[in-house]
Amino acid sequence: MAFRKQNLLLFIIFFPLLNASHPNPCYTSTCGSGNIDIRFPFWLSPKQPESCGHTGFKLLCTDRNKTILELPKFKPFIVREIDYGRQKIRLSDPDRCLARRLLSFDASGSPFSMFLPRSYTVFTCPKDKNVAPSFRSIHCLGNSTSSFFVTESEQVSLMPSSCHIFKTVRLPFSFHGDINYQDLWLKWNSPDCRYCERTNSRCGFVNNTILQVHCFGSIYSGLHTTSLHVIKIISLSLVGPIIALTFCVGLVMFSSERVSPQIQHAMAARVSRSVTPVPESDQVITRTGLDESTIESYKKVELGESGRLPTGSNDVVCSICLSEYATRETVRCLPECEHCFHAECIDAWLKLHSSCPVCRRNLPRIREGCN
Repeated sequence: MAFRKQNLLLFIIFFPLLNASHPNPCYTSTCGSGNIDIRFPFWLSPKQPESCGHTGFKLLCTDRNKTILELPKFKPFIVREIDYGRQKIRLSDPDRCLARRLLSFDASGSPFSMFLPRSYTVFTCPKDKNVAPSFRSIHCLGNSTSSFFVTESEQVSLMPSSCHIFKTVRLPFSFHGDINYQDLWLKWNSPDCRYCERTNSRCGFVNNTILQVHCFGSIYSGLHTTSLHVIKIISLSLVGPIIALTFCVGLVMFSSERVSPQIQHAMAARVSRSVTPVPESDQVITRTGLDESTIESYKKVELGESGRLPTGSNDVVCSICLSEYATRETVRCLPECEHCFHAECIDAWLKLHSSCPVCRRNLPRIREGCN
């Protein structure tokens, strides 16, 4: 009975820590290496749950690892770029004829709207009709008898008399260059996460009940948050020995009900001696971590605008605190294995351990008396 109570108490104490050690499924995701980073308000199905994003911001991956966005009443668009700071998204047509889709484009029913829309006129002319270069041809809309052209609506009066207006539309960009190679820029106003982006934070829901957004994970969160992560790691490293010791003690107590009083007394005395603390005066303090000078000898680098690690690794999350790397953060890279971490995270770890927290390789120390 006592054995069961101890196991239950152990489960209650350490289950929250075990649960906290798993990475949040709402961290940045992607459809493939070198592809677009996907984070709130977008969410990538089925890699992330719907609660990771906002309504209408669902993204999918194609068989070729392309990121796509589905808008109401339209075939999917390929996502070329997401500008989280300006809240813009750049789309292209998989069939390479964006003009055909824009003739009937309507973003209603979605959280997106046109970015800097202008009025344009699409008109048709007989095939092989000489048309001024200022009227740009839409090759994918042409056929054996007619050609399609587009121009700013203010210039439509200059259209040849043999041509006819097909449709006047508002398009979300200015047609500089070849219209056949243009992309579609859309914007979103809600949820507004621009402040979070400016402060190098991550935007997300306060909770799943109140759909209000809040900034999380600022790189200036301070030593308190880092210390909590280090404490979690240290606590988790002690779970195994504590479970083993609890199991042994519980087994002894369970078995003691079936043995003679003499054996009970002998077993109790042995257990007592094994768990009796050693007097402080008799303890030998052994440091297993690295000294300050050795830690400072390991390379420390400030990340650039891309936030990529100096070793060329594609890791985007620190393995100790489970937070993403951000611009101008300081990281420290270990020798030989070249694994990198937030400087404050790995410094705290190395004061307690002399090995890499990822590959467990022992790290070199600076010999005493050497510079």
